[in-house]
Amino acid sequence: MQRYFLKLAYNGAAYHGWQVQSHNSVTVQQVLENALSTLLKDFIFLTGCGRTDAGVHAAMCYAHFETEVPFDEALLVKKMNAFLRKDIIVYNCFKVPNTLHARFSATYRTYHYYVATRKDPFRKEFVYSVYRAIDFDKMNAAAAVLPEYTDFSAFTKVKSDTKTNNCNIMKAVWEQTDEQHVWVFKITANRFLRNMVRTVVGTLLEVGYENISLEEFRSVIESKDRTKAGATAPAAALFLHDVGYEI
Repeated sequence: MQRYFLKLAYNGAAYHGWQVQSHNSVTVQQVLENALSTLLKDFIFLTGCGRTDAGVHAAMCYAHFETEVPFDEALLVKKMNAFLRKDIIVYNCFKVPNTLHARFSATYRTYHYYVATRKDPFRKEFVYSVYRAIDFDKMNAAAAVLPEYTDFSAFTKVKSDTKTNNCNIMKAVWEQTDEQHVWVFKITANRFLRNMVRTVVGTLLEVGYENISLEEFRSVIESKDRTKAGATAPAAALFLHDVGYEI
């Protein structure tokens, strides 16, 4: 069996997340597996680099699969892009060692979350528009303390199948984009918990609204209590932006 990596991107608006569900909801993994199985005439199971939630997008994503069927990688990419819906694109397919795992071999993941400070009719599907005064300096001061912690139980669903809620955050910062009314929250870590980025954003917004102080933001993290954190920000403004591997 030869292992292959796919490099792809998708607009997650029409999907119930990445992972195949027990019910009939359409997922990105399901659609890709169907395309690969049809084109290769083999049963293909895909393992993704992460499990994006319903409605979340991926500007860059990796997944691996194995098959004994020989094929031309470039031709498969061309056929997949003709076969797939318009909201998924495959950039590349390439052989990797069987020890390289799309999920567990990833050394880091970066997410971007977009917030607009005014109405934006041209990006409304991909930004969270906020019609309140926001102090981004205070939000950045709060974001800067995130790498000091490892247990992020306060920012994930209470009922989770993860064995640990520990993550190593390497970077967390708000930056203004070229569009002056749009800001992006960039966060990089070795792993993320379910709903973690969106709940971090929701809690940072409470800091920006001056509803909680920097000290209270620390207390939320240290409480390890989801009920102490802010609301989970909408999914549509979140993008998996980058995934790193040591190859």
